[in-house]
Amino acid sequence: MVEQQAAERDADQVPEFADHRGIWVYVQQRGGVAAPVSWQLLGVARQMAQEIGVPVASIVLGHDVAHLAKQAVEYGADQVYVIDDPVLESYRTQAYAHGIAGLIQRHKPEIVLYGSTVQGRDVAGAVATLVRTGLAADATELSIEQEGHLLHASRPDFGGKLMSTILCKRHRPQMATCRQGVFPVPPRDPKRKGEVIPEALGLREDEVLTQVVEFVPETRHVDLSNAEIIISGGRGLGGPKAFDMLFDLAESLDAVVGASRAAVMAGWIPYQHQVGQTGQTVRPKIYVACGISGAIQHLVGMQDSDVIIAINTDPEAPMLKLADYAIVGDMFQIIPALTQELRAMRQNGHSENAAGPALENDPVSA
Repeated sequence: MVEQQAAERDADQVPEFADHRGIWVYVQQRGGVAAPVSWQLLGVARQMAQEIGVPVASIVLGHDVAHLAKQAVEYGADQVYVIDDPVLESYRTQAYAHGIAGLIQRHKPEIVLYGSTVQGRDVAGAVATLVRTGLAADATELSIEQEGHLLHASRPDFGGKLMSTILCKRHRPQMATCRQGVFPVPPRDPKRKGEVIPEALGLREDEVLTQVVEFVPETRHVDLSNAEIIISGGRGLGGPKAFDMLFDLAESLDAVVGASRAAVMAGWIPYQHQVGQTGQTVRPKIYVACGISGAIQHLVGMQDSDVIIAINTDPEAPMLKLADYAIVGDMFQIIPALTQELRAMRQNGHSENAAGPALENDPVSA
């Protein structure tokens, strides 16, 4: 009994990590272009670092990526560790994980944040294995304790009904992947100064077990996180065929098609289109919700959109109450008519901000 109580006390006791200091953000890039989630994470890292009085650093890996170090400083990094090597020209798990793990082992940060992207999740898991620490996945909220600098990484669970908070008490660094679009991008300051620190990869090409033979982009790429206009469909569409009219409208606006969880669960559209607490969190300039009633799990994923337009037959739908412009009516008449009008405007040479004047001068509200 005494031994059990002692073991429980030891389990609750947080070890000292005085040699680990600072919050790091992994700057994900492809072809020298940084993923926006990298700058979003720099913003929240800056806030937490100010609370506990530690520096913020970014880590940049790739080939010919020196310009990203400058951008990282402008978005809030105090130091930027850069590994610029031809071996890193294309993303490969082994090479990137080797580089990041080496930086962590040499410089000992207390926290490392990654975007919850395909690449971010992949490399974060590999790094966690190499440096023998934990990893909180797909966090939507971050906070930090003043004493002990314990990171609280929270994420939705059980279909968005509960929030779980993950702690890493006994290992450093504390690591988390964080969902795109949850945190705002901080203001960019071109006058900001920081330290750029070149580092060596320590890995030769012939030591990497995989090769990139060819990169074939998706024919219909879904990038909700960077979209300025999103046209989303929900249960009210009635089936997968109705999404065709959303794709037609999206094409006329250079927009991206999203969906509610109900539409995805019904198999009407792939998961990568899902917006909401269990999908992607988005912050577009315009969000058009078509046949989406407005369950809380969906609302928390898009409520920070600049302008929200809702089309629904139910005037009491929660989405219409949240919307800036609410249209009560039959979307199967409204959307094709809107698409036709936008195409006509484009053909007449008035495509710039086609939706803007119509919304500003002729709002329709429930």
